[in-house]
Formats: sequence, C-alpha cells, structure tokens
Amino acid sequence: MININLQKQLHSANGHMQLDVNIDIQRGDLVSLFGVSGAGKTTLLRMLAGLTVPDSGSLIVDGVTWFDSRKKICLSPQQREIGFVFQDYALFPNLSVRANVAYAVTTQQAAWVDQLLAMIGLIELQDRLPGILSGGQKQRVALARALARKPKLLLLDEPLSALDADMRAQLQDEIATLHHQSGLTTILVSHDMGEVFKLAQQVHVIEQGTVKQSGSPAQVFLQQRVPGQLNLRAQVLAIRKEEVVFVLSLLVGQDIVEIIASQDEVDGLKTGDTISISTKAFSPLIFK
Repeated sequence: MININLQKQLHSANGHMQLDVNIDIQRGDLVSLFGVSGAGKTTLLRMLAGLTVPDSGSLIVDGVTWFDSRKKICLSPQQREIGFVFQDYALFPNLSVRANVAYAVTTQQAAWVDQLLAMIGLIELQDRLPGILSGGQKQRVALARALARKPKLLLLDEPLSALDADMRAQLQDEIATLHHQSGLTTILVSHDMGEVFKLAQQVHVIEQGTVKQSGSPAQVFLQQRVPGQLNLRAQVLAIRKEEVVFVLSLLVGQDIVEIIASQDEVDGLKTGDTISISTKAFSPLIFK
C-alpha cells in the first residue's frame, strides 16, 4: 500500500545527519518506528504528513503519488488522507471536546462524530474544554479527531509517552481495538519496546536516520538474545559505598532494586544515568 523512499538532511544537536528511509508498508498493518530520540522518527512522520518537505525521494500511497522530487509533486497536508496524533495532543483550547473532534468534518457527518465519541468513551465529556481534562482524556480526544476524517494512514507520534503506566496500558488496548475496527494502516513512533510488542505487526529500527533492522517485534528483538541471559535497562537512583563495594539503587520499570558493583563499574556513573544490567545464569520463577 505504501512505498516510502525519502531523504532529508537534518541538523541536530549532534551535528548533521542524513535521514534515508526506504521501506514498504502493507495495507492494514500497524507498524512501529523504533529508536532513541533524535534518530529521525518524528521527522519521517512529518514528511509522510506533508508538514516537512523531503530533499529527495518519493512517497506513494495506494497508487497515488504524494511526493516525488523528480516529478516535482508534493501534495499539501490537506490533500493527504492522514490522521496525526501528536505527543503534546495539539488540541484547540477554546473548542469543546466535540468541536475538536468535529473540526475536520462536515456538519452532515454529525452521526459519525457521535459514533466516534461513543467508541472512545467521550460522550459524557463532549461539552468540556480541553483545559479541564486529564492527560488520558486529552489523548482520547486527539485520537478521535485523527480518526474523524477516516484517514488512509494514521500517524501516532509517541502518543502515550506522557501518561502513567496504567493509563498507557489502557490506551494501548484502545488503540489496538480502534486500529482493527477501522481497518486503518497505522504508523506508531515509539521507544517503548513493550508497547511495540503489544501493538505492532512490523517494526523498523531507526538509528542515525537509517533503518538498521526490520521484521516482526520477535524477529527484531528476540532472535539475537542469548538463551538464559537476562538483559534489563535501569535508571540509577543512588550510589553508595559500603566497605569495599558499592551498592546501586536502580529503577527497573516501576520497581526499585539494589545491586552490588565494583569500583570499576561505578567509575563515571552518576545519579540519573541509564544503564544495562545482565546476568548470564537466569532461571526465573514466574508468578501471576
């Protein structure tokens, strides 16, 4: 359905970077763009939406050329059948929930707006202004507004990153349901591996502007793992010395754990750093 072959010279805090992405996406798939901040994921979404103009390349959606540098074709955002959910919601503060959702549709589509509000659980909130809504409620409004135009392509730019774990899990379920019910093709930008496994059929790992790996989440993230080895990412909360060893207090997900470390391991380490921890012998006990 979608052939993406786009290039763009980027200027980041780390200097110049060439964004060069060539991938195909099948109709109805939910695809994730995965990578660290600054890898070029959001810029790619903006190029798909027509908000940023590529330097070169082409973008073909359902046989229609949205961008082609050689043929000098560049459809405006209004000409592209897209829905875009931004990380910061981007709601109109002076419009009610209903007016935000209905902004891009005609008055003849009032029944569709009613259906959307019911699907996403916003009927009771439809007359409220965004300023008095919670983060999860705002994100629901943003999602409903993106779906209102019945887009061919739904773009989600880390839409749940600002929410707490429980709300994030709940909205992940709702996004999965809406994706399947609407028959949408969806591209999700995320750096949350759990979110990618839960939602995406395909994932493209982007590093420094280039796609380094592609496949299902299991193919990309699991095949290169060593059997029996546990690898975790953790944030350093505190470092303290006890006699001849150091004790690191770490935040792993929502849990705080403490591990023993040597002088060599804590050299250069400071509170707030993100580190990897692993164990070669791993025999888990699993509880529900």
